[in-house]
Amino acid sequence: MLTFRCPCCGIDACETELAPGGEAHLKRFGPGSSDDEFEGYLFLRPNVRGVHFERWRHAMGCGKWFLAARCTATLEVFGTYPAQVSAPPPDILAAIRAKRPDWSLT
Repeated sequence: MLTFRCPCCGIDACETELAPGGEAHLKRFGPGSSDDEFEGYLFLRPNVRGVHFERWRHAMGCGKWFLAARCTATLEVFGTYPAQVSAPPPDILAAIRAKRPDWSLT
């Protein structure tokens, strides 16, 4: 079972207390976008095996959204951070690189 620390309220919560929100840091296409852009956003994303950035909501706690970095193969959690940032913070990237030196954010 996954356990995340909510960066908003500081509580360690298991995944049963959380609601998943999909992939983080995506460029979303809405009204006015082309059909190809919307199709790419909705259907043509890579299914990453390894480090993944996700959106989560602390549904049974403070109710706020946050982001998490975890490995999809091992379920290892590298850290969580507020949802209001546009890219993973340096400390999260450093935690990932400490365990996976060949990993890069691309």
